Amino acid sequence: MVDPGAHRHESVVDKQIRLAQERGDFDNLPGKGKPLAGIGDPHDELWWVKDYLRREGLTSEMLLPPSIQLRKELDRLPETLRALPSEKEVRDAVAELNLRIVEFLRAPSGPRVRIGRVNADDAVRQWHAGRPVRARPDDPVAPAPPSRPEPWWRRLLRRR
Repeated sequence: MVDPGAHRHESVVDKQIRLAQERGDFDNLPGKGKPLAGIGDPHDELWWVKDYLRREGLTSEMLLPPSIQLRKELDRLPETLRALPSEKEVRDAVAELNLRIVEFLRAPSGPRVRIGRVNADDAVRQWHAGRPVRARPDDPVAPAPPSRPEPWWRRLLRRR
């Protein structure tokens, strides 16, 4: 049996927990009776970082310094541009990347990695070269090859 006088010496936190237990606030919680997630996994000091990245839907690349992030993005640029449907979108993507590169070059941080602006015309040229050749719907239909002119005597007979 619990000593009724023991409540005098409990802390405010202990009192709140005891009152919640008496009200039944801890009954029927989700996961009740199930083992804790990751309890049998090997110890990992960065478990909380990995959990945060997974929970927020981020990649581990977000943890890299800005210079390396930009270098990786420059390396992936041809594949990124290949997926874009129009030349305008290619130019917009290159302009946005160049803006971030210039912003980084104003106040570089992290390891020194060779980073330079991307020439939009070169990027568009590579984009065109990597795309399959197909007829565009806005291209006019090629005119039919000229037929032989009608003989003069047929034209004369048609007038009659």
